[in-house]
Amino acid sequence: MRGNPFLVITVFSLIILAIDAYSWWGIKKIIVDSPRLFKRIIALLYWIVPVIIIIGLSLILLFQEGIPGDRMMSYFHLVGGSFIVFYVPKLVFFVFNLFDDLIFQIRKLITLKKQTFKDNNNVGRTITRRKLLNQVGIVFAAVPFFSLIYGIAHGRFDFTIRRLKMNFRNLPPAFNGTKIVQISDFHIGTFFNHHDQIKEIVNMVNKEQPDLILFTGDFINNLSTEMDPFLTILNSLEAKVGKYSILGNHDYGEYVVWNSEQEKQENIERLINLQKEIGFDLLLDESRKIQLGDDSIELIGIQNWGLPPFPQYGDLKKAMQNIDVNAGYHMQSAHNYKQHWKILVGLAPTGVRFEQLRVIH
Repeated sequence: MRGNPFLVITVFSLIILAIDAYSWWGIKKIIVDSPRLFKRIIALLYWIVPVIIIIGLSLILLFQEGIPGDRMMSYFHLVGGSFIVFYVPKLVFFVFNLFDDLIFQIRKLITLKKQTFKDNNNVGRTITRRKLLNQVGIVFAAVPFFSLIYGIAHGRFDFTIRRLKMNFRNLPPAFNGTKIVQISDFHIGTFFNHHDQIKEIVNMVNKEQPDLILFTGDFINNLSTEMDPFLTILNSLEAKVGKYSILGNHDYGEYVVWNSEQEKQENIERLINLQKEIGFDLLLDESRKIQLGDDSIELIGIQNWGLPPFPQYGDLKKAMQNIDVNAGYHMQSAHNYKQHWKILVGLAPTGVRFEQLRVIH
């Protein structure tokens, strides 16, 4: 995008204006009999949306060099969220309008007659039929519109605890009844300055009185600075035995353009230090022995293993170099476990049996 923002703006504008123009054709069928003032108000409200979105995207792309990284993501989410809220419903209505026009054209071909507007009775019947299908389209388009608004305004803060009682063979007796709280995909930059919601999450976790907290990747969207406003709150997460974490695909900053590889690496290193600052033991292709009395388990944390074209950071052999084969149990923690689970099991020393901590994106 930095290479040619004008091309991106032009292509994006042409696409959404094409969607808008055709959808507006369908809206006009519905309001054809409405008063002139009402039509003008609807037209103003309708066309101001694409204008604002295009202007917003243009400002982001043209002035991105001077926008701080954390604000850049905030602006991008604002414009992107607005686009989704308005254009998913428009695409639904687009389909209904297209279906209506196809039916209209097929009827003309079948009857081999051209529609004329000289017969007022025919006009009334034609417009009524065409208005009906487009009105239905408006109703169907309203469903994703209000659903998306609800999701953005409230649904993303509707936190849910999923409790799962798990039984493992050969689990050391001292670990029977151990409570593990797994958190994943925080994407904390998405919360902007919603400190109360982060406090709610922390309180929910602490109320569970976990023995272990395992954070399985994606603390941030892209930038380590996303964590800065919430460090004090996150530091209050409590676990009786320990707090452990791994990195996810977003934690490496793969989805933004950096001025240099050094800048990208500094962002990762800062994120690593911040996780340590709030009390997490970050596992980077490493293992930790967790001891309870005379029993122990091995926790193995593997870096992300991305799908091409994104890098595979995880080093499975390195992660298992120092594991204790005689430990009572072995647990694997990975963000994208499906990509390397079979490989991990194949590399396991004789007698080592793994349980995987699964992550749903």
